[in-house]
Amino acid sequence: MTRDGDIPTIFNPRGRNRAPSVLVTDEGVANGPFAHADSVSSQQEPVEPASPTAPTGLAARIKSCSVSFCSKSARKIYFGIWITVCVTASWVGATHCIKYLYLRRPIVDMDDDPVLVPHDTTGLNMTALQKQYAASYQAPFFTTWFVTNWTMLFFPLYFLCRLSTERCKSVSDIFSESIRGYRDKGFTAGRFMTRCSLFCILFVGTNYMYIMSLRILLATDVMALFATNVSFVYLLSWVILHEQFVGIRIMAVIICDTGVALLAYMDGITGSPTLGGVVLATSSAAASAVYKVLFKKVIGDATFGQVSFFFSLIGMVNAALLWPLSLGLFLTGVESMHWDKLPWPALLTASSLFLVANLLTNFGIALTYDLFITLGLITSVPVSAALDVVLYGANFEGMKLAGMILIAVGFFLVMFPDNWPDYITRLLRNIIMLSHSASMPTPNRGKKRELMYVCVVCCVILLMLYKIR
Repeated sequence: MTRDGDIPTIFNPRGRNRAPSVLVTDEGVANGPFAHADSVSSQQEPVEPASPTAPTGLAARIKSCSVSFCSKSARKIYFGIWITVCVTASWVGATHCIKYLYLRRPIVDMDDDPVLVPHDTTGLNMTALQKQYAASYQAPFFTTWFVTNWTMLFFPLYFLCRLSTERCKSVSDIFSESIRGYRDKGFTAGRFMTRCSLFCILFVGTNYMYIMSLRILLATDVMALFATNVSFVYLLSWVILHEQFVGIRIMAVIICDTGVALLAYMDGITGSPTLGGVVLATSSAAASAVYKVLFKKVIGDATFGQVSFFFSLIGMVNAALLWPLSLGLFLTGVESMHWDKLPWPALLTASSLFLVANLLTNFGIALTYDLFITLGLITSVPVSAALDVVLYGANFEGMKLAGMILIAVGFFLVMFPDNWPDYITRLLRNIIMLSHSASMPTPNRGKKRELMYVCVVCCVILLMLYKIR
């Protein structure tokens, strides 16, 4: 979940009600009380001897740097970088483990190394290849059902964390806190279970289309297409949640759609399954956006306990109601897998990494800003591309590379603040003032010129970290 009642998703579609800039920040709390006490005592009490002179020169700079690097915002940035790395690693690992399940293996010895059959089969003897290799695992719905079952661990993990941090809390208190919010919002038991069933279908549908597309496309292609969900979230938030209209985000949506179109036709139009895989991956991104926006619309603001309880219910509903569908698909031959040769290590690894990614996505906001969590979506694309090149010899060029670049550009444009022109105007004004003062013959001219260069280099970073106050 997110901070201050934000929607518990990777991307926050809720409008940001910004506090006035004159409020005292957390970094200023340490200095604020002392300054206030000094001002009061100077008016009501006799003047005391002057305090020792504050350190100047190198000592003052070192002290200032130490205070800046140890502030609350700095610690959140450190945690954010670490969480971004963890989200990237878990997301890439889970996706590649599922892709590993679909690789073709030799028919004679199923324990041999798997091979990846390329989509472009020009010049290959596919008849001989199919006689030698076969896909032993073709069960995307069973994979989805198995992976979704692990969301039942959300509330037990949250429960153990609460017990370890708050020893005075009883079991009934923690459980009542998790369901009190839903009861206060007017949810009856039947109505609440109906909502859980609806979101379970959306959650399973999103994962199923994502896992199904991995049968056709490379893991990097699927992850790049799924990163477009931030643009879908903004469109739905604009229509359903009445978000503020931002022109640059509409431009970002158009750029993302252009990237999707390039990926759809990167292998041609006729005789290629690529178009179907792109449609599945893009539909998964759209379904994820629908889930996030509807959660905000239907459930509203939720605490960590409420989110963990809700996810655990989704896992239980999935395990209890959808197993007959998975069994029916297996018995009718729609899905095939060899139970004696089932790749349990890859399946268990994918499930655990998906659970870690979801936990970091929903609970990472307690340690850092949601911007760092969102960045895990796009940073996983180049990491996955490097793995595809090393493991499978994939080539990223032409329309495929152009499509991924456009999706990345659209992703970052969506993350721009609502009043991004004000940030640019303020930054340019500061640069002009610094350049004007640097041209004057003052002793600190060199330092001011260096400061101006630093401002120019950090322009993009300031725009991306607009939420950090």
